[in-house]
Amino acid sequence: MKLGASDVVVSPLGFGGAVIGNLYRAVDEDTALGAVDAAWDAGIRYFDTAPHYGLGLAERRLGTALAGRPRSELVVSTKVGRLLVPRPTAAGARDAAGFDVPADHERVWDFSADGVRRSLEASLRRLGMDRVDLVLIHDPDDHWRQAVDEAYPALHELRAQGVIGAIGAGMNQWRMLERFAIETDVDAVMLAGRYTLLEQSAADTMLPTCLRRNVSVLAAGVFNGGVLATDELDPEAMFDYAPASPQLRAKVARIAEVVHRHGASLPQVAMAFTGAHPAVASVVVGARSEAEVRRNAALFERPVPSAVWEELVATGLLPPAGRGSGPPDGT
Repeated sequence: MKLGASDVVVSPLGFGGAVIGNLYRAVDEDTALGAVDAAWDAGIRYFDTAPHYGLGLAERRLGTALAGRPRSELVVSTKVGRLLVPRPTAAGARDAAGFDVPADHERVWDFSADGVRRSLEASLRRLGMDRVDLVLIHDPDDHWRQAVDEAYPALHELRAQGVIGAIGAGMNQWRMLERFAIETDVDAVMLAGRYTLLEQSAADTMLPTCLRRNVSVLAAGVFNGGVLATDELDPEAMFDYAPASPQLRAKVARIAEVVHRHGASLPQVAMAFTGAHPAVASVVVGARSEAEVRRNAALFERPVPSAVWEELVATGLLPPAGRGSGPPDGT
């Protein structure tokens, strides 16, 4: 699907690069590269990354894995807003932002026009590429004014010059993304975790706004940090970067009971629910191994029985369609 009014086309299932940046725990090099190779073999052609992910590790690994692939057949997005500054005095320290990597750099917020250009140049070096297709303003929660007054115009100019194909913003909240959709001319927004089986807070106003404004939604965090990622209910599962509460795990268990009764899988239903919204151009899923990629790709292609949606609505575990959010059409 095309992103907004741009010519950038993403695959319905995308590869999220945070995990191969050692999110939560280390992934060895061969395993990380194998995950990207498996994504390509599964037909995935959209790959997302960011400097934030593993202090550049995810970008370097993604560039290595994609080297030699036909550039015209793949779409790569990265992000701006955090500059990576060397930290030579951090010998032995580990990154404190959730990535299992040495803290040899520090992240410095910078949404200035110069910061955008410097960040993009550094990303291209790490990726080993001469261009990226989509650049997203990353997590400007506390930096709206600079992001919209400086970062956005810089990206707008780079897009007009043909240096990048599409521009947008990516966040874990929907309200500011809705402002980007209304107040700027972005092609896409990456929405993480706010339109899932467990939470549909973006459904009432943001997603309809994106449809009306022709702003494509790249849906990330569809497993809400891990709690929806497997059929085995893990008591240590994460929800939005923190341990899931007992109440939330109980709700997931009720959803899983319905899903399994009809022969479906929890991650399958999670991806299908999010991907069915007409505003969503791609469901972006991270994976740390070839096996995880292949499983997710196979589940993404498998239709969900209509009885799953019917029972989830009937039991109040999902809102009915037509009330701002709900299951795919046909229930």
